[in-house]
Amino acid sequence: MIVKAIKTRKVLPSASTLFELLDEYVTEFSENSVLAITSKIVSLCEGATVPLDSIEREDLIKQEAERYAVLPESDYGVIFTVIGHTLIPNAGVDQSNADGVFVLWPREPQATANAVRAYLCERFGIKHAGVVITDSTGRPLRWGMGGITIAHSGFKEVHDYRDQPDLFGRVFEHETGAIAGGLAAAAVLVMGEGTESTPLAVLGDLPFVEFQDRDPLPEELNALRVSLGNDIFGPMLTAVPWQTGGRASS
Repeated sequence: MIVKAIKTRKVLPSASTLFELLDEYVTEFSENSVLAITSKIVSLCEGATVPLDSIEREDLIKQEAERYAVLPESDYGVIFTVIGHTLIPNAGVDQSNADGVFVLWPREPQATANAVRAYLCERFGIKHAGVVITDSTGRPLRWGMGGITIAHSGFKEVHDYRDQPDLFGRVFEHETGAIAGGLAAAAVLVMGEGTESTPLAVLGDLPFVEFQDRDPLPEELNALRVSLGNDIFGPMLTAVPWQTGGRASS
């Protein structure tokens, strides 16, 4: 796998559309490659921001979450939330590299990923292009932020090992490989978390990725979702006193 980050100018809220930004900075793109885009850039281009002085941070987080839980105060001042079938602190509301605004999660990240896939295929005359929209978050019991995917298009999101034998003939029961998640982690590692100004990355040489010349189907996306009770961490997740957030019906 080869990952190449793309440096851009500072991106300000609503200063350009996402596709104007891609026109400017994605100058080449090959068949069977994946474009990674940070969710913050998507949100800034969409104008999904809120002035810092217009609302209390905690109220905004609750408004943006599908579920939230205000647990005993920790050293980190976070509210645990679920949004987009993702467990993430603070509903993705972010102030870093934002110049005086709260940046929200993209409103329709899957629709954006699908539109970017179509754009790449048309612009570069190719059949197979992948897209991942990324964010970053911490991992329990480990220091350090890592990349996650919040939407993908143009390839199969997981590799299914279930019902296949391992090296010694034992049949896998539950194992699946997170292809989109691994691509997001690699891209965010290269794009960085600070002042790098590299919110885009192109990933190539991907023999483990099964590309598709279409968007993911609704049933395929639904199959990726795990309910709190069925999750491997379900006993912990269901013990949390979740409350309904403002985006519960989205």
